[in-house]
Amino acid sequence: MDWLTTIIKIFHWLFFAYSFAAIASYIVLSFISAKETIEYLKRNSFVHYKDILSSSMSPSITIIAPAYNESLNIIENVRSLLSNHYVNYNVIIVNDGSSDDSLEKLIEAYDLVLDEHVYNEKIKTQSLRAGIFKSKNPAFEKLLVVDKENGGKADALNMGLNISNSNYVACIDVDCLLLENALQKMIKPFLEDTDGKVIAAGGVIRIANACKIKQGKLIDVNLPKNLLVQAQILEYIRAFLLGRMAWSRLNGLLVISGAFGIFDKETAIAVGGYDTNTVGEDMEIIVRMRRYMEEQNKKYKVSYIPDPLCWTEAPDNYKSFISQRNRWTRGTIETLKKHRKIGFNPNYGSFGMLSYPYWLVFERLAPIIEVVGIIYFVILVILEVVIWKYALAFLLLAYLFSVVFSIIAIYSEELTYHQYKKKGTGYKLILLSILEPFILHPFVLYAAIKGNYDYYFNKTLKWGKIERKGLATDNED
Repeated sequence: MDWLTTIIKIFHWLFFAYSFAAIASYIVLSFISAKETIEYLKRNSFVHYKDILSSSMSPSITIIAPAYNESLNIIENVRSLLSNHYVNYNVIIVNDGSSDDSLEKLIEAYDLVLDEHVYNEKIKTQSLRAGIFKSKNPAFEKLLVVDKENGGKADALNMGLNISNSNYVACIDVDCLLLENALQKMIKPFLEDTDGKVIAAGGVIRIANACKIKQGKLIDVNLPKNLLVQAQILEYIRAFLLGRMAWSRLNGLLVISGAFGIFDKETAIAVGGYDTNTVGEDMEIIVRMRRYMEEQNKKYKVSYIPDPLCWTEAPDNYKSFISQRNRWTRGTIETLKKHRKIGFNPNYGSFGMLSYPYWLVFERLAPIIEVVGIIYFVILVILEVVIWKYALAFLLLAYLFSVVFSIIAIYSEELTYHQYKKKGTGYKLILLSILEPFILHPFVLYAAIKGNYDYYFNKTLKWGKIERKGLATDNED
């Protein structure tokens, strides 16, 4: 059957070409990332952050933290936000229609009273519920708490944009732990870039499960016992150190983690704020801001800071993990579809000709291509036309590349920020890199495929529930 042989050959070459391109892109990005990290560390060895910290000329920053039923963590996390070592900032907690006692806890802990706060609604949001609260205690003068009707995270962030009087806004998940020097490091790109305008900056997100936290401060970094959480730690190190650092160098970042990012408020408002009709608002607003700057023919940059400045709680069970990754997949699909005009469009420069195509081919389509490859392999087995020595060699190559790439990421972490200092942790992470393809990847793949299905056939699905246990603990998982 010549036609069957021809089809098999075509599929062989297509999968080989895709795999080769993916591996090559990862290698290139890792080299670029290494070069950029080395240069960043050299530049910052001469920076006096105390000058940024203490100067009255430091630009104003508003930290906006949406909160929905965060009673478990709310007091500790607000304390963390209020303890930042930066001179010119304030904090807006947006209680997005919580049905628990989050607001009551905040009122009691921070001595809050209703405040006649006037603001300009530049972006349409859900209305206020109880109102805007301010503390009677001068120690908490930087804090505003807004109680509004539920509208989702994007709507809460838009409320914060409306109320903020600062030049820049730092949008953060309220269940995250922000390090004390985070703002002064994150504002640096906005101050030093004279060739164009920095419209946003993101930083490394690290996993805080099992870490020791007291009074909103990170005291000790521990490696959790939960294998799923360990695998996510390795995944985060790999993604942030060997991925986003490179895209920052290329000025090709399409996403800043919703856990923590700083934005030029003027640009964020000019594009209409966060999109309330997507579950991937963190990626969508970056793409929209970049598209706006391209269409205005303005020079701009989206920066990235490799310092581990923000720590968050990761899902510690597969149900919550799959729900999270399902949402990430749907958010990516929505954003790429909404802004498909950009893709392969030379009018958008490298943004349209490099960043968008890469994200489409190696992020959006990767799980689909992988599943098609699995189905194709099963068909070949049924037809008894598998050349096993080539098939096994290909699988071994893919596995070994994954392990080596993870070990390179671990080595990079050890040479740079070395957050996991406990004896033997590095060896545990290396052992984990051998197991991670079996612990994590199948579930990432399943969540991505389910996300595709839910996007097209389950339109009523929105965020999905992720169970939180809270970060304010001294105990390991």
